[in-house]
Amino acid sequence: MSARGWSAAAGLEFAYFSGLARLAQLGGRGCGVILRFERVRPTRKDGFQPLRSREITPQFLDRLLRALRRWNCDVVSIDEVLDRIARPEGPGRFVCLSFDGGSRDLITYGHPVLARHKAPFAVYLPTAFPDGLGEAWWLALEQVIAHHDRIALVIDHNERHFDTASIDDKYRVFYFLGSWMRALQPQDLTAAIHDLCKRYGVDVVRLTREAVMSWEEVGQLASDPQVTIGSATVNYPLLGNVDDAAAQREIAMGRAVLRSALGGDAPHFAYPYGERGSFTRRDVQIVETAGFASAVTAIPGVIKRNSPPRMLPRIAWDGRRLSLRGLRVVLSGVMPGAAAQLGRRY
Repeated sequence: MSARGWSAAAGLEFAYFSGLARLAQLGGRGCGVILRFERVRPTRKDGFQPLRSREITPQFLDRLLRALRRWNCDVVSIDEVLDRIARPEGPGRFVCLSFDGGSRDLITYGHPVLARHKAPFAVYLPTAFPDGLGEAWWLALEQVIAHHDRIALVIDHNERHFDTASIDDKYRVFYFLGSWMRALQPQDLTAAIHDLCKRYGVDVVRLTREAVMSWEEVGQLASDPQVTIGSATVNYPLLGNVDDAAAQREIAMGRAVLRSALGGDAPHFAYPYGERGSFTRRDVQIVETAGFASAVTAIPGVIKRNSPPRMLPRIAWDGRRLSLRGLRVVLSGVMPGAAAQLGRRY
């Protein structure tokens, strides 16, 4: 978490213990938020876990849902979010739960908890993953670095070598290479990760298939009326890095594949990565023209009356570093700016 994020988290804790949040809750309707998660799985003891901030445990998910019930805070679907922001009186206090990527962990560990609490949630799916064609390159990068003390790959036509013997070195190299790879054009990213995987014997396609749901599992999840399956393009590219035709194709085809696979419409969308700079106004216009009812970002913030439905903010709530007390403050509306200062989680 950035220094700004730590400062915001500390401010949330102060607002909770000072009683400001409770006073704000009594005096107004509070705020709504969409929470963003990826994986749900038990705690692991591995020393190198660069993607751990994208995960929550089943125990944290259960505590979250119990806390929301104690606070009399509604857990709502993405359709209900749209209904609430259109109301003249404002959205009120609510939480909408969303999960990106279609991780198989959600079926194994997350869905049983959510079903037990009868909690609605949305899953945003890049359709190449259940098709068996997607490549979760970040998982391959993690595995290569985890199992080697020194790695090499070609960057800007030069072979670079990196020491990855210590845990600190592994984290440093992972974040450096991860940032570099994300900024590449799609074809260059594919070439780079294939080069790395070939050098170190990692099958990125198999790794992805093991990590994400199959279409059969997606269908099983979609049969639950509390679940909304939304689109996140086909291949999960950084939309800001592709041309107009490619962006149009990724957005349109992702929805078309979902329609074909699940036998119904897919009116909700998530911008891949979703941070500032990862997509452009052009992409928002494509989403609007395509007739999506909503589109969510990964830009932190709270939901307000008349929030733009194709630019909805989401908060990535890292249960290891951000407390449920802090979430209660955000929902009270006493520190709406703090949510936007929490920053990226990885």
